[in-house]
Amino acid sequence: MNDITYVGKHPLIVNVSRHVHESWEYVYCTYGAGTFTFDNRTVAYKKGDVVVIPPMVPHSNASETGFQNIHINMLEPSHKLKEPTILTDDSNHFLLDAFTAAFFHFYSDRKERTALLAAYGNLISCYLSAYQTGLPRSGVVEEIELTIINSYADADFKLDAYLKSLPFSYDYLRKLFQKELGVTPHQYLNDKRLQIAAELLVNTASDATAVADIARMCGFREPLYFSRMFKKKYGVAPSYYYRSRRSAEDQARKDPTSVKKML
Repeated sequence: MNDITYVGKHPLIVNVSRHVHESWEYVYCTYGAGTFTFDNRTVAYKKGDVVVIPPMVPHSNASETGFQNIHINMLEPSHKLKEPTILTDDSNHFLLDAFTAAFFHFYSDRKERTALLAAYGNLISCYLSAYQTGLPRSGVVEEIELTIINSYADADFKLDAYLKSLPFSYDYLRKLFQKELGVTPHQYLNDKRLQIAAELLVNTASDATAVADIARMCGFREPLYFSRMFKKKYGVAPSYYYRSRRSAEDQARKDPTSVKKML
């Protein structure tokens, strides 16, 4: 599933004549703009768009000013697309990174080449599914989200100062972020810190790892404030959460047929 069979690049050209593939094709436009023509419709695309083309669908690609792209052929993709579709990469260009890496590894001679291509095939298919089902987000909201994710561990990160540094009204950004993600930027930052703290408590905590250390790793300056916020979100203190999850996991390993409800 999601097996990449070919990766190629088009230099600056203006036309690709009508043709057909036996596998799925994904065309990421890296420069310019143009139009794909199918039997029953045309699809206009621009830089940052991905045109998804199912197997055995005749198509051509033309542009007045020229285009460049990376194109990937794949067998048995796991996404649910059924017909020619155009999707747009987000402002972080994660999909472009995946296409670029797939191109490199397709032509590399590394011994891990096959495993890496399999991983990038899965990643690209997951991205396409996410972009298909998710509501589009504005570029500034994606920028704020990425900044929060990159800064959650920094107790000195000043979210208000960062938001006010952007070329938009503070209230506008707050309302736009809440509209698109369902929470305010401050709620998102706090939830992200608590979510990662919960994962660390289970995956890295031990008798030698204090809850205070986990708090500091997740951007909380005061352990007592962290414990209070953690209990408000998860209903139990961090130390109890850790012991309960570890106890449930130990029991599940001893009795794999049992189903335990994790806190």
